[in-house]
Amino acid sequence: MWRATVFTLFPEMFPGPLGVSLANEALAREVWSIEIRDIRAHGLGRHRAVDDTPAGGGPGMVIRADVLAASLDAGLDEGERRPRLLLSPRGAPFTQAHAHTLAAGEGAVLICGRFEGVDERAIAARGLEEISIGDYVLSGGEIAAFAVLDACVRLLPGVMGAQASGAEESFEAGLLEYPHYTRPREWEGRAIPEMLLSGDHAKIKAWREAEALKLTRERRPDLLGRR
Repeated sequence: MWRATVFTLFPEMFPGPLGVSLANEALAREVWSIEIRDIRAHGLGRHRAVDDTPAGGGPGMVIRADVLAASLDAGLDEGERRPRLLLSPRGAPFTQAHAHTLAAGEGAVLICGRFEGVDERAIAARGLEEISIGDYVLSGGEIAAFAVLDACVRLLPGVMGAQASGAEESFEAGLLEYPHYTRPREWEGRAIPEMLLSGDHAKIKAWREAEALKLTRERRPDLLGRR
C-alpha cells in the first residue's frame, strides 16, 4: 500500500478533494492510505502556540523549529524512508516526472507550511525537501498537498481505468496534450477535424503529435527546451 502522511495545522481540511472520485475509490480499495497529523498537538503552552516572530524582524510569523520537529518525531518511525516534502513557494517545481518517482516508491510525507514559512533549522535537521506547485503564494501548503497527492495517486497501479490514457497526457512526453473531440460530429458550426474520422490510425497519430507540438510551442515553449 502506498502511504501518505500529512502534517498540517488544519487537519479538518483532509481528505477534502481526495475523498471523492478516483482517489477515494482507490482509498476504499486500500491501494493507498492517508494519515493526518496535527502539528498544533505539539504546540507550546495553554494556547498550543506553534509560531513566533521572525529573528531579525519583519512581518508575519514563522513556524517554530522545536514544535515542527516534535510533531515529525512523534508521527514518523525512526527508520522512515519516505521522502519528506515541505510544500513551499520557494521549493523546486513539482513535475510529472517527480510524481512518477514518488508513485513508484513507498509513499510520501507532506508538511504543509503556513505563515511566513518554517524555521530553517527544522528543514535542515529533519531533512525536508522543499517543493512548489507553481510560481504563486497560497495561504498554506494544504492545497499544494492535495495537488501533489492527487498527481501521485492517479499513477498507482489500478487507479486509472486505461493505462494508455495516462501515457498520452500532458507532460508525459515533454509536450502538452493534443486537442480532444467527441460527439456530436458538428456543434455550433464547428466540426470534428476530418482526420480524426478517417480511420487511418497512423495519420491520426501523426496529426495528434503535430497538434501537441503546436500547442506546446504556443503555450509552453520552455518545455521544448527541456526536451
